[in-house]
Amino acid sequence: MLAGIKDILVISTLKDIPRFKDLLGDGKDLGMNLSYAIQQEPRGIAESFIVGEEFIGTESVSLILGDNLFYGQNLTGLLQEASGLKQGSIVFGYYVTDPQRYGVIEFDENKNVITIEEKPRIPKSNWAVTGLYFYDNNVVNIAKSLKPSARGELEITDVNCQYLKSGKLKVKLLGRGYAWLDTGTSNALIDASMFIKTIEDRQGLKIGCVEEVAYNMGYIDKKQLYLLAEKMNTDYGEYLIRIADEKR
Repeated sequence: MLAGIKDILVISTLKDIPRFKDLLGDGKDLGMNLSYAIQQEPRGIAESFIVGEEFIGTESVSLILGDNLFYGQNLTGLLQEASGLKQGSIVFGYYVTDPQRYGVIEFDENKNVITIEEKPRIPKSNWAVTGLYFYDNNVVNIAKSLKPSARGELEITDVNCQYLKSGKLKVKLLGRGYAWLDTGTSNALIDASMFIKTIEDRQGLKIGCVEEVAYNMGYIDKKQLYLLAEKMNTDYGEYLIRIADEKR
């Protein structure tokens, strides 16, 4: 949403898609258009572009993994810059202590990307590719051309390597001041929850409040924000009312 993207395809399992639909609906209340698609089996992140081919059409596309959380003051500017992509690919790198869990970026002495290796046993750097990607429309055909890895999956790292090989991959590094949390494990989910709670309690501002983002981005007006708040007899609803009241 912060990137200015209003057309979103949610891809999940047959079991979970109904839950997302119940929670998010068609997105109209947020001034957006939400669609849904089922990935029948866990055949890799890159299969998302095949599943979503009709939705993508002739446009460029962004992919974000559902268990990734990003936070940082200048993040909106980076996202809006990336969303203007017409050719090639933009991915984001983040320094981690456990790079063997991720796709790892190798740089030369001039910080040019040499390789990206998926879950290496001996990582060539501590810079991991995050779960946020921007691609031109060629990504659909690239995904179709991939062969499954030893894990039986279409690897997103293989997509990135094809863009790198053609000289069309840009890596933007998220340095100090940014947080990237991968909540794919129970411990990581607890860490992310504590991180969010600490900041929200300190500042009194919500992280990832989709109604607030929609309002600030001009997707909905103040009247709609009040209507959304009135549906929630909770602290969250009171927060939305406060946001609307503060910007009269």
